[in-house]
Amino acid sequence: MSFDSKITRRKMLRDSVLGSAGLWLGGSSLAAESKSANEKLNIACIGLGNQGNANLGLVSSQNIVGLCDVDSARTAKYAAKYPKAKTYADFRVMLDQLDKEIDAVVVTTPNHSHATIAIDAMRRGKHCYCEKPLAHSIHEVREMQRVAKEQKVVTQMGTQNHAGDNYRRTVELIQSGAIGDVKQVHVWFGKPGGWRRYQRVVDRPTSPQPIPETLNWDLWVGPAPMQNFHPCYHPHDWHYWWDFGNGTLGNMGCHYMDLIFWSLNLQYPTTVETKGPELHPDSTPFWLDCHWQFPARGSMPPVEVIWSHGRNTPQAVLDLGGPDWAAGILFVGESGMLAADYNKRILMPEEKYVGFKPPEKTIPDAIGNHRMEWYEACKGNGKTLCHFDYAAPLTETILLGNLAFRVGKKVEWDAEAMQVVNAPEAAKYLQREYRSGWTL
Repeated sequence: MSFDSKITRRKMLRDSVLGSAGLWLGGSSLAAESKSANEKLNIACIGLGNQGNANLGLVSSQNIVGLCDVDSARTAKYAAKYPKAKTYADFRVMLDQLDKEIDAVVVTTPNHSHATIAIDAMRRGKHCYCEKPLAHSIHEVREMQRVAKEQKVVTQMGTQNHAGDNYRRTVELIQSGAIGDVKQVHVWFGKPGGWRRYQRVVDRPTSPQPIPETLNWDLWVGPAPMQNFHPCYHPHDWHYWWDFGNGTLGNMGCHYMDLIFWSLNLQYPTTVETKGPELHPDSTPFWLDCHWQFPARGSMPPVEVIWSHGRNTPQAVLDLGGPDWAAGILFVGESGMLAADYNKRILMPEEKYVGFKPPEKTIPDAIGNHRMEWYEACKGNGKTLCHFDYAAPLTETILLGNLAFRVGKKVEWDAEAMQVVNAPEAAKYLQREYRSGWTL
């Protein structure tokens, strides 16, 4: 079969699926080369570290045609398991050489390289699953959202709890009015410093370390400023350096704030203010409090969302009678409260809700895990719920928290203009300057 006839066949399949009743066509529409419902997808996985390994395993029922990682030891390890896949260090080379073979990509790299990889792939018409947070800067987030919509590819951000029963049932409780109008939400993650392994490393290392023989350090650094290799950057603590990650808020915020965004139909905040330790020019804070103010949405009133990480359960939560959990979310409603984490939910005060009958399901159960939901949607089977049109405002809100901390003042956000109204000095945090040779 010639490539042209293959495209024609896929176009016919696409048109057939697009013409079926009830297909949702928002930020998760079908790309021009979507597979038929029962045909396996050709997937390339970029980034094969801890989470990359997990993502690879969860899409392995499809055809794995490309494996890409800057560490040749990793690609060799997985090449033995997927012998039909071709291996690469540079995603650009892989996309060039396998362009006609790849239907979709899974991006599981450090935050600073998400956008350059995902946008390159989506411009080629590839469906995209990208880990959270969607990108390293707000400009990158906006560009990822724009290109995904322009190319009509199926997208999903890696907030896997979105596919879990607990989050879906919690959303139904909030939206059914079980605790009344919600005007305040607390969310906290208590672990000091996040998941740092190098707990004492806050200043940039000055003594270069030998680069592992299997690691292409230049490719790992990618569009970020070049730094000497050190294991506090790779493979361990890149989350906690401004050059490469977005701190504990960036690492964990999308998971917990996802439930809040979904339940309350949030989009963009109007103001953001933070409290934290003294700003360090290189490394992210061990603790941070962040307050976002969101406007009314339809019949839902304005709401304040309060984030805290790096210490125990916030005193404000305990004062309200909330649970003393290591991490969690407390929705404060006019007639009750709801506490939730990844796996559980509690209506409070509990005595008030004895015998409470949950609302009827309005959100279908996931067809499987978060990755399956994505690759099946690529073939026209259902839709993704964390597509980039949803994930972009969520990620932007997280990044605005870090921006407000780095600016050092309460910021007023004009989402339409993508501008901090009261702090022009914040512009440098909206769009980073890429290292020579790297562009979006």
